[in-house]
Amino acid sequence: MPRSTDPLVVGRIIGDVLDPFTSCVSLRVAYNNCSEVINCCELKSSQILNRPRVEVGGDDFTTFYTLVMVDTDAPSPGNPNQREYLHWLVVNIPGATGANFGEEVVCYESPRPMIGIHRIVFVLFRQSCRQTIYAPGWRQNFNTRDFSEVSNLGLPVAATYFNCKRQHDSARDERRR
Repeated sequence: MPRSTDPLVVGRIIGDVLDPFTSCVSLRVAYNNCSEVINCCELKSSQILNRPRVEVGGDDFTTFYTLVMVDTDAPSPGNPNQREYLHWLVVNIPGATGANFGEEVVCYESPRPMIGIHRIVFVLFRQSCRQTIYAPGWRQNFNTRDFSEVSNLGLPVAATYFNCKRQHDSARDERRR
């Protein structure tokens, strides 16, 4: 049986977070106008402190999208008992615009991995119409599949992820030597 080369399958995003889907809308995520998220890339925690710029493709302004950002490996890849940790939730993003045109339901919280390499995932869903979506009661143990079902979103239309690990404080490390 041939092995998949899809980075979402290789990185176990398909399986751990999402069911198989066909990407049909462009999703571009960039931090600090330079660090674009490309599947499997590594970004340092200092690069992701501020909310990224997210550009959503799509046909027109009358189609709306929901963006979910989760950490699949919280608090640690070896024991992800808070999987998935919700870092950001934006709804009613008009097609052919960006997340800043949507409604932020859960404000951006920068990932701060303490142990191991964490997979941070952006998932985009097409909404059937503009809708009211409420913030979950907590960020830990969010479930993207369940959220999609409860919100009648169906399968994703796009997803991308990056790897992030704890960034060592070089000044502190120098003092220890």
